[in-house]
Amino acid sequence: MEETISLKELLETLKKRIIMIIVITMTAGLVSGVISYFFLTPIYQASTQILVNQAKSEQTLYSPSEVQTNLQLINTYNVIIKSPAILDKVIVQLGLEMTASQLNQKITVGSEKDSQVVNISVQDPDANLAAKIANVTASVFQNEIVKIMSVDNVSILAQATVADNQAPIKPQPVMNVAIAIVVGLMAAVGLAFLLEYFDSTIKNEQDIEKILELPILGVIAQIDDQKMEELKLRKAAGKRAAGRGETYGV
Repeated sequence: MEETISLKELLETLKKRIIMIIVITMTAGLVSGVISYFFLTPIYQASTQILVNQAKSEQTLYSPSEVQTNLQLINTYNVIIKSPAILDKVIVQLGLEMTASQLNQKITVGSEKDSQVVNISVQDPDANLAAKIANVTASVFQNEIVKIMSVDNVSILAQATVADNQAPIKPQPVMNVAIAIVVGLMAAVGLAFLLEYFDSTIKNEQDIEKILELPILGVIAQIDDQKMEELKLRKAAGKRAAGRGETYGV
């Protein structure tokens, strides 16, 4: 016989374990909030932009071939920017106590498709230091690319700055808590159905019908001990009253 689960049964399962679901959901949100606010280090980001333009020449107009050449050079420039040849000089200028590999992990270089503008972004727990690293990296690259590739076609478009009361880019406590609550709720609901699936106890006559695939002919009512004691006391009192009545009749 094929088993089907009705919406009512699903709701009953959730209702039966609603406390567990609420506790798990709230715990997940609380733990995420505590970790986000008190344990994770805020990370700030600063960005600068450089433009890969045409090489200096007597020409005053861009030609399509020059633009295409500059676009092809951008991928090469992206690699050079994060190379030790550039980062070692940045470390020396700023007096940083880190290796080129460690500084490399803080820097992200990218550009929009078919754009000659390259973005240099730096992430660091110190917002001011992140801005300094971004600006010095762009400046060092602009100077060193002349020696490395014998070209002079890089201009700095925008310096990295630090805004007043700048907010960190991560962690984002509110978003983390919201995600934790959603994940906790999904996990709690899944656990509730899993516990219900593995619960093989017989709870009512419907369970017997499902297991034996036979109709129920009768049900024995359940009487608790207190009601049984009350029934015995009433019977005993009735017998004593009847005995007194017979005595008075004699």
